[in-house]
Amino acid sequence: MKVKITRNAAKQLSTVLEQEADKELKLRAYITHAHGDHAHYGLALDKPTEDDVVIATDKEIDVILKKDEPLLDGIVIDYLYTPQEGYVITNPSKGNHGDH
Repeated sequence: MKVKITRNAAKQLSTVLEQEADKELKLRAYITHAHGDHAHYGLALDKPTEDDVVIATDKEIDVILKKDEPLLDGIVIDYLYTPQEGYVITNPSKGNHGDH
């Protein structure tokens, strides 16, 4: 499974992770709901379980994903400043390039 974190997102996530007291927590990307051939995603801090896989990224941030969930494979985690500041998760490999 693959995960890409952009430079903007890595900067924001690193700050959040550094401030967290529990250093065992990692970033979890999950599906909030899926319909048709695409999904909407969320982020949380969590610990991996036996149902998960931990993916190391090139930004030195590990991401927890649920095993065998094809809509999580290939996600891109970004952080945008405009039009509204916040995280945006898409999966271009599955044709999901943003909210609709």
